[in-house]
Amino acid sequence: MASTDQQGAGSCNQELVNPIISMGLQYSGILLTSHILQILLKPLGQASAIVQILAGFLMGPSGFSRIHAVENFFIHSYNSGYYEFMALIFRTIIMFLIGLEMDFPYLMRNIRPASIIACGSSLACTFFATAVTFLVFQETDSQGSSFMMALMIIITLANAASPIVVRVAADLKFGTSETGRLAISSSLIADAYSVFLLFILSEWNSTSVAKWIFFLFLYFIIVGVVIVINMYLANWLNRRNRNKKYLGNTEIFVLVAILYIAAMALEQLGFSSIIASFLIGSMFPRGGKAARTLLIKLTYPIHNFIFPIYFGNHGFRANVTKLKNLRNFMVFSILILSSIGGKIVGTLAACFHLKIPYREGVLLAFMMNLKGHVDMLALTIGLMNDLVLSQNFYDVMIATIIVNTLIWGPIVAYMVRRESDMIGYRQIYFESHNPDTELRILACVHSPRPVATMLGLVAASRGPREVPLTPYLMHLVELPGKKKTNLMYNQREEDELSDEDDYGGNDVVEINDAVDIFTSETGLLVHQIKAVSPFSRMHADVCNTAEDIRASIIILPFHKHQRIDGKLENGKQGIRTTNQKVLRHAPCSVAILIDQGLTAGSLNPSGSDSLQYIAILFFGGPDDREALGFSKRLGMDHHINLTIIRFLPSSSRGKIAGINIAQKTDDVLMEISNDEVEKEADSAVLADFHSRYVVTGQVGYVEKVVENGAETASALRDMAEMYSLFIVGKDGRGHSILTTGMSDWEECPELGKVGDFLASPEFDISGSVLVVQQYRPSKNDEDDDDKQ
Repeated sequence: MASTDQQGAGSCNQELVNPIISMGLQYSGILLTSHILQILLKPLGQASAIVQILAGFLMGPSGFSRIHAVENFFIHSYNSGYYEFMALIFRTIIMFLIGLEMDFPYLMRNIRPASIIACGSSLACTFFATAVTFLVFQETDSQGSSFMMALMIIITLANAASPIVVRVAADLKFGTSETGRLAISSSLIADAYSVFLLFILSEWNSTSVAKWIFFLFLYFIIVGVVIVINMYLANWLNRRNRNKKYLGNTEIFVLVAILYIAAMALEQLGFSSIIASFLIGSMFPRGGKAARTLLIKLTYPIHNFIFPIYFGNHGFRANVTKLKNLRNFMVFSILILSSIGGKIVGTLAACFHLKIPYREGVLLAFMMNLKGHVDMLALTIGLMNDLVLSQNFYDVMIATIIVNTLIWGPIVAYMVRRESDMIGYRQIYFESHNPDTELRILACVHSPRPVATMLGLVAASRGPREVPLTPYLMHLVELPGKKKTNLMYNQREEDELSDEDDYGGNDVVEINDAVDIFTSETGLLVHQIKAVSPFSRMHADVCNTAEDIRASIIILPFHKHQRIDGKLENGKQGIRTTNQKVLRHAPCSVAILIDQGLTAGSLNPSGSDSLQYIAILFFGGPDDREALGFSKRLGMDHHINLTIIRFLPSSSRGKIAGINIAQKTDDVLMEISNDEVEKEADSAVLADFHSRYVVTGQVGYVEKVVENGAETASALRDMAEMYSLFIVGKDGRGHSILTTGMSDWEECPELGKVGDFLASPEFDISGSVLVVQQYRPSKNDEDDDDKQ
């Protein structure tokens, strides 16, 4: 009987230490610990990737697994094969998602500075690694190939873990800044350098140069074939699912299976699939349901489950107790200092060559020093293939990687907070904005009605083809209140059981179709965002998103929409309230678009010679100057005839637009009123615009001399049928005689006097209206005070 009990207990223990169960328990422990630490450390500004590595570190032999019972429960040597296979699965899908989310046009535009930074830091680390290899070989009592050890040390020091860099930049909210995007691009190129060395490391025994060349040729063939297959398959799936919001799970499984088949084939050839997965993701067709569905389906599980396990498993492998040995600690210190020295020296030298500011260069150097990706794979290959026979060496190297990242992660977070003036969200004033720089537009819609007009305005704002434009389309969906019901969950109707993906109804299909058609016709990739919230909090979603993506301007739809007879009909009051709150609290300039039939095709007629007429109504003031600055790009489109119509009081008759520079003397002190300052600013902006665009014939210029608001209204009525779009500033002209008495009452004060008149029923207009408000810093300051 006793023997039977012992056998039963033995079988139970054997079942408990089943490798899959053991791995699952370990992953569950890491996942739970990482989420707990995330709750505790996120308020302190720590990035999730660093917290996840710390969670694994605490769960591993450096933390709780030092307890004998925990060690026996979690750590089993025969699990290593399972861990490596799961790491391969995670690496492949992570790099694919990074490629899918990557701003590849930015990488191509900035390939030179990113390559210089990556090469500078990698080559400096290569030099440092080569210099310390002999010492490390001796002090760790290693046997085998010193050349293989040198390769592993070079990969460890030179590698910049792109998944960690991406997550740190995103969590610290500077991934869309110039510094953040440059760091991500540089880390990817540094990864490519490390992966190339990894190939040499794994295939060194294959001495045939012809075999190497053949394998490299096969590598590019496989990657190219998969990219082409994805291109045709994605387009076919988009057409096949024309009336659906997203692809089905089976279709997503097929796309992911193709990725994994290619990754496994490359791994069998001796290549790492890291760069291949990134290339396949970055070359995946962005427009259409396929890419949209992949982003939605992959983002949540990867960010919430795969990243914590993948990064946590790296931390789990570190064992700092091995550093109690003085010689091991000395080697560890040398490697840490070599990594820091190589990254700082190489990156700062590259930044000095590129004339990048010193503080930005230091932050880039610290970001490039984050590790835990290709380097861990290199050590795994070396350990499994016995390239270097020394367990001390591997223990010290893994401890170096993890401790290095745990040190520099918080330092990067501190630097980002400290250097917020350098990499923080910088508001753009269009009146002084250079139209040759990147423009980021956040266009918002509540329904499919204004989508075509919004996209047409986006296309018209493109300017010269070589100038980058990054448009975002945000679908704002009202979150309905909870319905009181006595029915149980299983008794409810099917349409009552929905999650966030279902909000928006069939509007989502229409909006997606419009975006897909626009992308195929113009070649502009529109990033789509959906926000589901009550109208009372919707403005916060808009403002937060604008800050996250560093939008240059927010374009909102008017709360009225056009009926079949051409009249404007009131929509939901919540839309108007949202617009008013966004105008008060927006972190950038805001425009409200009154849509009266303008379409994407009318503003940007692809392949057509038709000409669209747009008027800028200029009365003076900061908002009008902002509207004038925003319209610079519109005047560069050869399909658009842009005209500035400046309204002047009769007292200015005969005066030439420009700056009247008064003679200054040191003996005379003049008190200049705000009105005079504004007039001088108006004249300065107009004079600059006139010399740049009007004199060259790109933009037309007309002056209208009026006595009062009634004459202004009459002049506007005369030109009602002449233009397809009117652009005007909201306010800022003060109590001007040009607008006084234009209307007996203001129905929509959020549009300003002129905008309200153009949108009023008494003004029969065939064109749409864009009302622009310049960024109001004081409003944001008041909002911050209210929060405090």
